[in-house]
Amino acid sequence: MLRTIAALFAASAVAAHAGDFSLRVDAADASGHIAQKYTFNGFGCTGQNLAPAIHWQRQPAGTRSFAITVYDPDAPTGSGWWHWVVINLPASASSLPEGGVLPTGARGVHNDYGTTTWGGPCPPVGDKPHHYVFTVYALDVPQLDVPDNATAALAGFMVHGHVLGKAQQTLTYGR
Repeated sequence: MLRTIAALFAASAVAAHAGDFSLRVDAADASGHIAQKYTFNGFGCTGQNLAPAIHWQRQPAGTRSFAITVYDPDAPTGSGWWHWVVINLPASASSLPEGGVLPTGARGVHNDYGTTTWGGPCPPVGDKPHHYVFTVYALDVPQLDVPDNATAALAGFMVHGHVLGKAQQTLTYGR
């Protein structure tokens, strides 16, 4: 029993760090923080709410689709804040352009702003800078079957059941 648990743990650790899978998010300003144009426009924030360009490469063998999440673990909610969840990106994709236009077949899942599109950073005034974790997941299925009203948590559950590998980049923003 312990060997089985240890083997499952080892297999999941390898899958999470498969090969040289990498991610680059084009969102930083000269100071290395998320640029103003990518921040939310609302709740007292005055950004353009423009999704940054995202690029990935060297996905694991057997990748059949991708999912992308952007999450703020520092949000004062008790459960963090989901800014963007995209599923069913085709295996042929290697980037998303600035503005967040999705390829045919891909779709957004409801984020914590209640939309299925990018929702930029907007931490409370005076908080320490928040961390925004951008993750692209290589999946072993061509698409995830989640309902149209799915939450980010449900989509995350489905994603984590099919991960071949993931690549991450964390950026910060505060005001």
